Amino acid sequence: MIAQLERRNLKRLRHKPVPPPLRLVGGLAFLIAIGTGLLLLPISGTRQLTLMEALFTATSALSVTGLSVITPVRDLSLWGQILLMLLIQIGGVGFMVVAVIVFRLLGRRISFTDRIALSDSLGLLSPAAIVSLTRRVLITVITIELIGAFLLYIHWRTDPRLSEGQAFFFALFHAVSAFCNAGFDLFTGTPGFNDGIPRDSVTLFVMGVLIFLGGLGIPVVADLIAYPNERRLSLHTRITLLVVSILVVGGAVGLWLSEAFDKDGVLVGQPLDRQIIVTVFQSVSARTAGFAGITNFEQLTPASQLLLIALMFIGCAPASMGGGITTGTFAVLSISLWSYARGLPTAQFGGRSLATGMVRRAAAVLTISLFVVLAASWLLVTTHDTTLDRTVFEVVSAFATCGLTLGFTDELNTFGQLVIIAVMFWGRLGALTIIIALARQSAAPQVVMYPEEQILIG
Repeated sequence: MIAQLERRNLKRLRHKPVPPPLRLVGGLAFLIAIGTGLLLLPISGTRQLTLMEALFTATSALSVTGLSVITPVRDLSLWGQILLMLLIQIGGVGFMVVAVIVFRLLGRRISFTDRIALSDSLGLLSPAAIVSLTRRVLITVITIELIGAFLLYIHWRTDPRLSEGQAFFFALFHAVSAFCNAGFDLFTGTPGFNDGIPRDSVTLFVMGVLIFLGGLGIPVVADLIAYPNERRLSLHTRITLLVVSILVVGGAVGLWLSEAFDKDGVLVGQPLDRQIIVTVFQSVSARTAGFAGITNFEQLTPASQLLLIALMFIGCAPASMGGGITTGTFAVLSISLWSYARGLPTAQFGGRSLATGMVRRAAAVLTISLFVVLAASWLLVTTHDTTLDRTVFEVVSAFATCGLTLGFTDELNTFGQLVIIAVMFWGRLGALTIIIALARQSAAPQVVMYPEEQILIG
């Protein structure tokens, strides 16, 4: 009898489904390994990439960060650039979305565990009708990217520095990179484009809109699409739009004041309309897109650098193409603080009370994120001959999957690259996803409740 029970328990353990958070962690790690292997193929590069270069590039692309230790247009062949674009696309829409589409094409059913994992990756509260929603998400993403690519192609095809083929492929690549908030570009290293992406008003406007839409998050985009019929927006959408508007406007005004009025500012002497579009684009891009819309980006004033660090750390909306602690975490903590200051028993906004568990999750995300940023910054400062401001900027950029840099990426040694790779991986999946995936492996059910006791805070 005992032997039979042991066999049954062993059989149950063998067929125990992998928890959704662990599936997300393992899935991203598996894709990074595949992407690294493909980038190491001779056909992918104009030269043979090293293992660290391929690993760093694959991680940066699948985490839609944009930090790079290579120059894609010089070091990657056309096949390598197409591969990089595909990795960015998979990283942007989420590998669980791609997995579901592949399973459906193969005629396989989607298990309930896969549906939960997919709902977690999309930031949805319920796995109901997840497959049909996934299809709509993919169609919406591709449609937006194709419209953006068409507009960029129409604009860039008249540029004498680009051939017809270059204009077409560059438009498609940068539309995907912008909407997925990746920050990779093919202009750096292309003859005639010494400062990276074109910074004319049309380019900045189209790419800025793509970045903005990609940073809103799948639930918000779905809500906005359904608004003409339903005539209502969820609380999440209303809060997200409010916070995003405040961050974009506040960031643009802060950059304008720092760079247009400071004697060392990079926008001093430029026309007002130019100052406005550049600062608005940079404010949008700083929240995890990673494109430098300001010329001489590494010469930004300390005030602008600090402001960009704050914007990157907050990042984009949950279930979006970007990273950071997310606008949701920032909003929940701000609402909780304001409600506490007013003496309210719970965090309240828009006629609704926020769940206590939600506030605890937001506090956990902030605490873990600060720990990761501080630990990674300390490791880099102690192993590199650099300044603290450049180090913190680089780490926050990696953590927020942004891709902006003050020129420190090229100076990273092997250990520093491994640290940034780990931070990018962490930043793409989110603090709670990784912590839950690790904790569930050793968590035991709580059978004892301990008495409460107060400690001093504040």
